[in-house]
Amino acid sequence: MDTRFAPEDIAFRDEVRAFFDKAYDDELQARLARKDTFKDAVIDWQKRLFEQGWIAPNWPEEFGGTGWTHTQKYIFDSERASRGIRDVVPFGLRMVAPVIYTFGNEEQKSRFLPRILSSDDWWCQGYSEPGSGSDLASLKTKAVREGDEYVVNGAKIWTTYAQYADWIFCLVRTSSEGKKQEGISFLLIDMKSPGIKVNPIVSIDNHHSLNEVEFNDVRVPVANRIGEENKGWTYAKALLAHERTTIAEVADSKRGFQTVCDAAAAEVNGGKRLIDDPLFRKRLSDIEIELMALEFTELRVLATVASGGAPGAESSLLKIKGTELQQAIQELRMEVAAYYQGVLPTDLSAEELGHSFGSAARQSYMYGRAATVYGGSNEVQKNIIAKAVLGL
Repeated sequence: MDTRFAPEDIAFRDEVRAFFDKAYDDELQARLARKDTFKDAVIDWQKRLFEQGWIAPNWPEEFGGTGWTHTQKYIFDSERASRGIRDVVPFGLRMVAPVIYTFGNEEQKSRFLPRILSSDDWWCQGYSEPGSGSDLASLKTKAVREGDEYVVNGAKIWTTYAQYADWIFCLVRTSSEGKKQEGISFLLIDMKSPGIKVNPIVSIDNHHSLNEVEFNDVRVPVANRIGEENKGWTYAKALLAHERTTIAEVADSKRGFQTVCDAAAAEVNGGKRLIDDPLFRKRLSDIEIELMALEFTELRVLATVASGGAPGAESSLLKIKGTELQQAIQELRMEVAAYYQGVLPTDLSAEELGHSFGSAARQSYMYGRAATVYGGSNEVQKNIIAKAVLGL
């Protein structure tokens, strides 16, 4: 694999940088940081990407994709992450959209894809359930067919941004016969449907992004089912392969790693910089080497996808190592913050608090504990690799 950028790639990188300089302005960043303007700001940012034609790099061109090479995708994501620019909300653009354009019928494609592309609809994911842990196939939310509708009863949990969502894609049980992976269907449900209740969950980092979603006799048109009844597990596996690839977050981890390096260089104790401590430098070096290896693995997967393939067991490898490295970086960041990690958010500036990222380091660490669990726990990913790669 040739890792050198061609002249046209360098020109593309300059175009990306110019766009970010103009489109991701201070006013937008301020709105993204506030709870009361967060949703509108996210939609605004995604619409700017849409108007530029850059909102869906991984979609086929026929549905609105960019047609970029895997190198261009890598450049775009690296430039985004290096500036600390938030990624798009993945549930519509990167999760349900590939399922719709791969397995949906023409009416579903024409109905849902344009509004996902333009960010006119906000989606959330209805997979995990209370009491089920990482055993997705044990789901109990039922959908009983009555004529041209399903009546859905049950609950989903850890549903990110459900409080903002217009639609939710759900795995539901339509049959109890056979293996537990059978009898599952994939439904698209309007969040404005009568009988849906969203219960907020405030996580350990004191943020509200997670929710429990209850379904009480919610009626869903059969026309909103993707593919065949009882074949939803097949579609779910395809979606999870894409999700696990993006969970690796290599570009964002590279920025997080550089943040730790910069902070360690500025942190002085007893006249000596933390970054000059041999043991600390050894830990930095270990992470940097593994992060570099993960980056090349991700590039190989992107090359496979670009040539018409799909993420396979490699997506599980990316998920395992990517989330482990995220947590390792977060742990180092906490150590650099030291006792300043205990500082709670206040109206005081970072200078007045005495540290620039103590509170943020703690919040990142706390939320990051879930990274090895969501998207299928890393233990589950190891079983997938054992079966698909080692034949065990």
